[in-house]
Amino acid sequence: MNTSLSPIKLIRYVTAFVFITSGVMKVAGSGLGEYFANLGIPNSITIMYVVAAIEIACGILLVANRYVKYATIPLIGIIIAALLITKVPTLHAGYILFLFEARLDIVMLGLLFILYNQYPRRSL
Repeated sequence: MNTSLSPIKLIRYVTAFVFITSGVMKVAGSGLGEYFANLGIPNSITIMYVVAAIEIACGILLVANRYVKYATIPLIGIIIAALLITKVPTLHAGYILFLFEARLDIVMLGLLFILYNQYPRRSL
């Protein structure tokens, strides 16, 4: 049994940690519901819980090394939506501020693309 920590395993674990933590905070955190409601999205609280469930479930799949390619797809969608909804509006304040605000989302998007391209398609 190979127990070494390869770079791709580290990417899976770090990415999973970010999404599982984010999902748990959406469910357990008290201020995120109000934040989602202020985004102007219809049914924002319901959407927040759906996003949290997806983040937790896909994060667990990444840790378990199961259906990694399929787990990355909804997470990529979540990151793109987060960029469009919460970061693009900061462009009015300047490009540098936008880049600063979006830096972690962009890194996560890059890590998800690495994972997506690393794993072959397998039938469900």
